Formats: sequence, structure tokens, C-alpha cells
Amino acid sequence: MRALLYLVACLAAITLSVQPATAQSVLRDAETEALLDDMAAPLVEAAGLQPGNVDIVLINDPSINAFVAGGQIVYLHSGLINAADTANEVQGVIAHELGHITGGHIIRTGEGLQQASNISILSLILGAAAFAAGAGDAGMAAILAGQRAALGSFLAFSRVQEASADAAGAEYLSKAGISGRGSLAFFGKLLNQEFRYGRSQDDEAAFTRTHPLSGDRIARLRETYSVDPAWEAPGDAALEARFQRVKAKLYGYLAEPNRVVRAYPETRQDVPARYARAYAFHKDAQVERALDEAEGLLLTDPDNPYFLELKGQILLESGRPDEALPALRSANELSGNHPLIASIFGHALIATEDESNHTEAERVLRAAVARDRRNPFAWYQLGVVYAAQGDMPRARLATAEREVMTRQYGLALRSARVAEAGLEEGTPDWLRAQDIRLQAEAELERQRDER
Repeated sequence: MRALLYLVACLAAITLSVQPATAQSVLRDAETEALLDDMAAPLVEAAGLQPGNVDIVLINDPSINAFVAGGQIVYLHSGLINAADTANEVQGVIAHELGHITGGHIIRTGEGLQQASNISILSLILGAAAFAAGAGDAGMAAILAGQRAALGSFLAFSRVQEASADAAGAEYLSKAGISGRGSLAFFGKLLNQEFRYGRSQDDEAAFTRTHPLSGDRIARLRETYSVDPAWEAPGDAALEARFQRVKAKLYGYLAEPNRVVRAYPETRQDVPARYARAYAFHKDAQVERALDEAEGLLLTDPDNPYFLELKGQILLESGRPDEALPALRSANELSGNHPLIASIFGHALIATEDESNHTEAERVLRAAVARDRRNPFAWYQLGVVYAAQGDMPRARLATAEREVMTRQYGLALRSARVAEAGLEEGTPDWLRAQDIRLQAEAELERQRDER
């Protein structure tokens, strides 16, 4: 079975590597989300918005862009993170996008995160646990289902709206005591790129198309920022170090391994370089080299939950789930049972094929979906546990949860009906099955009306 797991892992890695560069999926990773939340928090407060109501979402797209959507969501492209030299530059972009939110410039409401059903959990590069549970077809379906939905077209704002967002963004940076140097540097970088390559040919600067730049606009920003009391404010060194780690981590995950090693050669032994190479070697099935890099990271910080998660992930996805458990258990505990880390830990518990681990897996995965219901992989794993325990109604309910969030409404309707029929009437699980059934029926009816 472990040989099969390794084969499946390699196949899944190839599947991911050949996806079109323009395919847009939401990248989910515990460390990255924590960093973006911390970078945005003072700006959200300065904007007078409630922190819990604003989401910063990372999109897998190599172009340099950012946009807002309904529900107070700021979307950042992975290409923007890669193009930014500092955390301060990204904060400038976030401040600007918050200006669009507070200015009421959201012209395409959509369904925000509910439309973003193509979720790619960075901590779960390969979905091998489904195969370990003997559900190969369902496992591959679960992997591919997260790559099907599209987020839709980007927003385009008028010059008036852009000027308004510029002014608001500068105000929020100032209130938060954050220098506008990064914002000015980033916008200036994009303007220079536009001049150099021409807007129509420059695929790397989609930001300049959705947020039209001009020399006058940059000059106005410079005038505003340079007289602000926060202009000389030093950057947050700890935040900057975290940003450089995450930037390298994302590059290691998304770029071709040979490009990663060129950008972060082995002569570099710093944390970002090791992070990038660990993911590159893992993607390239160079297990021992990937583990060496992970061990090097742990030498610098033995209790870092993200380094432990990486080590456990490499072991798990290399067909060694038993060896992965200690690192993932520690990562889960040290992260405060973060839902994404809990998902991969539950994955590993199931992948051991040891039924004595099912009780712990159920507890871990139930906690994960309680804190983050929009986690299709965790729902799939929870369904596997329920099925192994003979609890088919709850297994079908977990399946319905995953199917409805990936917009497979016909399948969700069937699963919800089976779950509803098998669960005790009036219980929370029965009511949830009923809710999913009604949601699926309504969506299918809407789709029929649109035909």
C-alpha cells in the first residue's frame, strides 16, 4: 500500500505541475494566512472595519494583481507576492484595496469566497490519504474537484475611484503608523514596467490594467506620502522576516523546481532559501534532500509549527505516514489546532491504516471543520473515518458538505437525502443534512431556470 501511496503522490504532483498557469485557485496555508491577517490587521482597524469581517485571500495566479469582491474580501495574486520586495509594499496594496471597500467601489458582488470552490490547500499538496483509505476514484475526484470552479473576471475601477482609493489607502497607512514608502515603490515599479513593455504586452502587470497608473498619479502619491509623519517609520522587522519566509515558501511551491534552485541556490543556508528548496525538492520527489532542508529549518527553530508541518508533510506524502505523526502532532498542538494543520494531521492518522488511530482522527477532523467549514479535504477525510466506523449516514453528510462547497449540487442532493434518511430526526446533523438538501435543490432549480 505504501508503494501505491508513493505512486499516487508522484501522479498527483505531475497533475498539479501541468495545470495551466492561468488557472485560478485559492491557495490556503496556515502560515501564509496568519501573515496576511497580521499585515492587514492595523490597516483594517484604521479603515474602521471589523477585523473578523475582512478576509485576505491569496489567488494562485502569476500576474501582478489584486482586487476586491463582495463580502469585504481582498484578493491578492501570488504573482503580486512574488513581485513585492518587502512586506511594506504588500501592505500598501492592501491599504489601497481597503479604500475600494470603504468607498463602496465593489461593482461585482458575486459570491466571494463561496464562489472560490477551487481550493488548493498548500499544506496538502498531494491528496494521498484518500487512496490510503481505499477510495482511489473518490480521492482523485476530491483532488480535481477543487480545481474546477472559476472566480470570474477581475474588477475594473474608474480613475475617480482609483484616486479615492489612493487617498483612503494613504490615510489608513498613516493612521496605522505604516510608511507609504512601500506603496510608492510598488506602484512606481509597476509604472516603470508598463512603460518598458507596453500595457498590451505585459502579462506580468495586470494590476496596471485593472488599476490604471499614470505619472501624475504617482506624483500625487509621492506628495501625500512624503509629508506624512509615518514616512520615516521603520518597518516591522519580525513581520518582514515572516514575509520573506512566506514569499520563498510560495515560490518553492508554485515554481518549477529547477527555477527555485536557481533563485535559492544551495550556497544560501538562510531560512527563506531552505524553505523554498524544501518544497522544490519535495515536488521533484527528492525526498531525502527535502527532509534535509526541513531538518535544517528545525535546527533554527525546533518548535516552529510550520517547519514541523513541512517535515510531516514530506514524510506523509512520501508514503511514510507513521513517521510523519510525531511532527504533525506537534505542529497541530503548537499551532493551537489550526484547521489546516489539523487536516493534514487527520490525513496522516488515516493513512497509517491503523484502525486504532480512527478515534483521534475523528476528533481532530471534527475540530478542524468546526473552525473552518470550507475545507473540502477535511470533510472528505472525516467521511472516510465515519465510513470505516460503519456510520454511513454521517459519512454521507460529510460527503454532502464537500460536494455542496465544490458546487456539485446534483451529487450533494443525493448525499444529503441519504444522510437525512439515516439520521435521527431533529438532531443537529439531521438539520444540517436538510439544509444542504434545500440549498442543492434551490441551486439546481436556479440553474434550470437559466437554461
